[in-house]
Amino acid sequence: MTLKVDLKPGERIVVGRSVVTNGATRSTLLIDGAEPVLRERDILKESDADTPAKRIAYVVQMMYLAGSPDALLPAYTELARDVMKAAPSMIGLVEGATNHVLTGQLYKAFREARKLVAHEASIFKHANRGASLRADGADDGESA
Repeated sequence: MTLKVDLKPGERIVVGRSVVTNGATRSTLLIDGAEPVLRERDILKESDADTPAKRIAYVVQMMYLAGSPDALLPAYTELARDVMKAAPSMIGLVEGATNHVLTGQLYKAFREARKLVAHEASIFKHANRGASLRADGADDGESA
């Protein structure tokens, strides 16, 4: 099946092990084949993988780009186990990503891992909001 990718001027994508940079005008690429394709905006850098869910997403991304989960499966398994233990609300998303990893559907696993990152961000936002309420001394539900 052909993948159609519309690129903005200067936008970059990864195709297999190559980086493609668009020129000064909008372009459309038609990509045939089974090579992994990721837009630059979807790529998670190792230095940005600074939370448990982001580390899972990074490992899954690397599996996808490598075309195989084999080398990174032990690291993924350990991270997934730790996340599920620490945050039971993430179990469904982790299991979804894991099922895709185990069936070789690595792009779907990456998309599921990105959902995991979004869920984690909402947990952190909620926790920070609660912490700021306690810092104000208004933990009784009433405003100050």
